[in-house]
Amino acid sequence: MDVYVARQPIFNRHQRTYGYELLFRNGLCNAFPDIEGSTASSRVLSDSFLSIGIENITGGKKAFINFTQDLIVKKIPLLFPRDSIIVEILEEVDPSEEVMEACGELSQKGYGLALDDFSLATQQFPLIPLAQIVKVDFRMTPAEGLQDLIHELAPYPARLLAEKVETHEEFEQALDMGFEYFQGYFFSKPQVLEGRDISPSHVQWLQIMAEVNKEDFSIKDLEKLISADVSISYKLLRYINSAYFRRIQEVSSIKQAIVLLGEHEVRRFISVLAMADLACDKPHELMRTSIVRAKLCELLAKSTTRDVDEAELFTLGLFSLIDAIMEKLPLSEATKGALVEKTGKLSPFLELTICYETGDWQGFRETLPLVAVPDERLPGFYQEAVAWADRLTRL
Repeated sequence: MDVYVARQPIFNRHQRTYGYELLFRNGLCNAFPDIEGSTASSRVLSDSFLSIGIENITGGKKAFINFTQDLIVKKIPLLFPRDSIIVEILEEVDPSEEVMEACGELSQKGYGLALDDFSLATQQFPLIPLAQIVKVDFRMTPAEGLQDLIHELAPYPARLLAEKVETHEEFEQALDMGFEYFQGYFFSKPQVLEGRDISPSHVQWLQIMAEVNKEDFSIKDLEKLISADVSISYKLLRYINSAYFRRIQEVSSIKQAIVLLGEHEVRRFISVLAMADLACDKPHELMRTSIVRAKLCELLAKSTTRDVDEAELFTLGLFSLIDAIMEKLPLSEATKGALVEKTGKLSPFLELTICYETGDWQGFRETLPLVAVPDERLPGFYQEAVAWADRLTRL
């Protein structure tokens, strides 16, 4: 069974990833599956997450999963390990006697509960004492309403989560108001950095990328550039000697590592390290998301009938969240066109990747024909991309 699952990061006050809300459908043409009490409907959730493995989707972070009233009453969350999930109770759930009893049992057994789209007009008030987290739509709630809501919730132990935080200004505002968690893509929004100087480390990365992106790069010149940086050398040798390659004899030479990896793999590895350095002042999640995009774009290139280059698409996905000094990066015109102008034959591949990443299934459906990849391939591609990104970010 194909399972369409994307994830949206949830951050703590230090912009470190606390967990992910899982965004899913049981197919591209369906809305959230109707689960009205039948065993067959319950399998949509259990098959979706237990077959893949929640940890493979979240990298060991908390998984925020939406549960409807029927699923809560039937205590379906008990199918999942309590240390891995947060039970997100939708705003339309009626706090009936059955619901209160089920939520009480979940809380007693150590399951974290989150109230979704909470407001002062909601019917969820009886659930507040049981909740670990209260989610508030930061954009849809007026500032006065936010202050009133914070005052009303002050006596309770639940922590506040600001949803739909899309700019750094909104993040700072929510932080000042006392919110503990933040959900949205504020970390990926470009910040205008006019007249910014390029640091010496950035200059070195530009030199390395310029060399590695030559059509026929010199191994000797690349070895010299990499060897001049202890950090890059260490990570390259650690990568080539990792379990991913399963080599019997350890590689200790930079030149040997370059030769064994080959042109394609070296370009990809160097690009990932360069992106991480350029994004050093951004949350770690930005790097992880960029690598997921890069790998997913590359897998789409391998599967499409369109005439596109997989290395170009990998680079496109990788640098799609980096705005600083973009104009100075040695990228192809096709890649720069897709990044800056959102045009050209590569652009739909990045758009499809972003739609999947954000759970925009309507946009995904509309863009899919432009990419010419069978939709049933996407769930596996996304899972592979997430696993690969999690493995790389541990280096």
